[in-house]
Amino acid sequence: MKVKILVAGGTGNLGGRIIKELIEKGAEVRAIVRSDSAADKIQNLEKAGVQVVQVDMNNVAQLTKACEGVSCVVSALAGLRDVIIDAQLVLLDAAVAAGVSRFIPSDFCSDFTQLTEGNNRNFDLRREFHKYLEDASIRATSIFNGAFAELLTYNIPFLDMKKKMVGYVENPDWKVDFTTMDDTAAFTAEAAMDSETPRFLRIASFQISANELAPLASEVFGEHFEMYRMMGRDELAEKNKKDRADDPKGEDELYSKWQQAQYMHSMFTSQMQTLDNDRYPDLNWTGAKDILTNIKK
Repeated sequence: MKVKILVAGGTGNLGGRIIKELIEKGAEVRAIVRSDSAADKIQNLEKAGVQVVQVDMNNVAQLTKACEGVSCVVSALAGLRDVIIDAQLVLLDAAVAAGVSRFIPSDFCSDFTQLTEGNNRNFDLRREFHKYLEDASIRATSIFNGAFAELLTYNIPFLDMKKKMVGYVENPDWKVDFTTMDDTAAFTAEAAMDSETPRFLRIASFQISANELAPLASEVFGEHFEMYRMMGRDELAEKNKKDRADDPKGEDELYSKWQQAQYMHSMFTSQMQTLDNDRYPDLNWTGAKDILTNIKK
């Protein structure tokens, strides 16, 4: 009998990849989507063999019915409080009511258990949701993957392609955790089908410091990349707090400028010492050089 997995957020970038991996691994996939979701996205899921259920994400009865018969609920929802706490809480209540045994929340980020509350708004929302999750009658597994490696293609300070610079916070030897979305999806699919997962799983396609990235970028792109210290960790934290206070409208934006800077602070504050990459030995992990080579193409 096939394992039945329900995915919330399946029309999104990460959710779609998780669904693809689940199907390839032989799972039976059910996706819940909002009633106003784009028709083409629903059709694409159905063509892939997914059972699509359109629901009101605030209706616990509809969600409970959708959760019936599945062994694990995977949330790949993205958003602010109305999604990460409010919508996920309704989904969690529905999963418990339907007798689902396992729940994977939409964490997929740096290990925020290492971070001080108040330094990353989006992580604080997940931390708050965890308080509900810990009290629920369901076994939860959070997957921490650091930063998505695709960020390196966006000309961020850590790899500034225009200026040929590699910026770091505090320490040039600090290794930043990166995982590609495909690697994250593949691991998540394995975890969703694994009935014995622990509360936390930590993965990284690669971990790389500024001292390692600068020469690697120079080698791959054939141009010299210079390292520079952006600022200290505490200095960045204080700057972020001031910028946040000066930009109240940013509270309604998922990736406001100060939130992006908070992510940078988290990258150079949270570091995974032990990885669970080997838990599923058939997975292949992307290397830093692979990412840079793809940028060059």
